[in-house]
Amino acid sequence: MGTEVLVEVVLPGKVEPEGLEVRHGTVPVAGPGQVVVRMEATGVSFAEQQMRRGRYYDQPAFPFVPGYDLVGTVVAAGEGVDPGLTGTRVAALLKVGGWASHVPVDATDVVPVPEGVGAAEAETVVLNGITAWQMLHRKARVRAGQTVLVHGANGGVGTVLVQLAQAAGAKVIGTASVRHHDALRERGVVPVDYRTGDVAARVRELAPGGVDAVFDHVGGPGVTDSWRLLAPGGTLVAYGSASTRDDEGSKQLPVLKLLGRVWLWNALPNRRSAYFYNVWAGKALAPKRFRTRLHADLTQVLAALRSGDVTAQVAARLPLTRAADALRLAESGTVAGKVVLTP
Repeated sequence: MGTEVLVEVVLPGKVEPEGLEVRHGTVPVAGPGQVVVRMEATGVSFAEQQMRRGRYYDQPAFPFVPGYDLVGTVVAAGEGVDPGLTGTRVAALLKVGGWASHVPVDATDVVPVPEGVGAAEAETVVLNGITAWQMLHRKARVRAGQTVLVHGANGGVGTVLVQLAQAAGAKVIGTASVRHHDALRERGVVPVDYRTGDVAARVRELAPGGVDAVFDHVGGPGVTDSWRLLAPGGTLVAYGSASTRDDEGSKQLPVLKLLGRVWLWNALPNRRSAYFYNVWAGKALAPKRFRTRLHADLTQVLAALRSGDVTAQVAARLPLTRAADALRLAESGTVAGKVVLTP
């Protein structure tokens, strides 16, 4: 590793994508309990779109290296870590720090990637796959024969969610703009155009008795429609506030409003339930349980990718040094799946 140089992309403040800075430095050393991962693929998630606007509800202070997750090979193991991990391809969920050529990670936070699964393909299901799996199986507990509504069915989380729901035997209705409808139909999804007409009315036509689960990343006032579309016994899983991405003011307020709604709905005497899903929930209170669950769920998702139950949707691959172009592309709304950065 002596000849290698650290390359990282820094978010210096609230900037347009072109304001991202590429910096060079010394490759990090693995501390006790850590491994250093040489990045092979990292992704552009919705979180980075919010972070560059200062809108992600618990982002660190500027400047920092973004990058919510990564896949790469362990090149160094610190004290107390099994040296046999060196040379292993792993995936890790980070929140920040992934947009770098070499990343130190706690050894307990890496999950082996199965043989035969490419780095970019695996990258598409780290954050997105854990999110989709846990919402589907741990929150909504979707079963065969049920009907679910996935908002943003062509997005990073949406594409994985659709496939996992179908693998569980559910019928899927998916919202997306018209340009993505043919691709959704090919996947067996019933598409609904969220840009025109009354989405709720169209969903009611397709599921007159209501749907068994709604997965809503949009937040804002529209989440009330998601709640009203539920059948008795149905579950709403809200997992973001995409509709407020370009708003000004408090970044916490949209999430607090959403939490308030969820609390209120669950307090009402009805047979439906609502959750606000956060991938980090439980980490502070029960870190060991959190890690065990994360390992188990990511292992399941990677196995589904290997078996073909899930097909990776790589929207585009760009080198790390073109992170600005990658972020622009991800924000354009023109692509399906995940924009991936490679070394």
